[in-house]
Amino acid sequence: MAGNMTENVKRKKKWSDLTANQQRALVALGVVELMFTTIALVDLARRPSPQVRGPKALWLLGLFVQPVGPVAYLTVGRREQ
Repeated sequence: MAGNMTENVKRKKKWSDLTANQQRALVALGVVELMFTTIALVDLARRPSPQVRGPKALWLLGLFVQPVGPVAYLTVGRREQ
């Protein structure tokens, strides 16, 4: 019975197991994620504290919660100028 259970467990895919299209899609998503994070970091560094909703230090930590942190900051973390 133990042999059957281990056969049913899916093993983690390796990069080489992915098709070329899947690899390209993952790279593209990684680039987009990196762009959002960079844009958010630069904006947070340049924006004065009164124009940020909440503490800047907390947003800085939140930016590294991928992918929601940068999107959350860019959509709700900034006040209008």
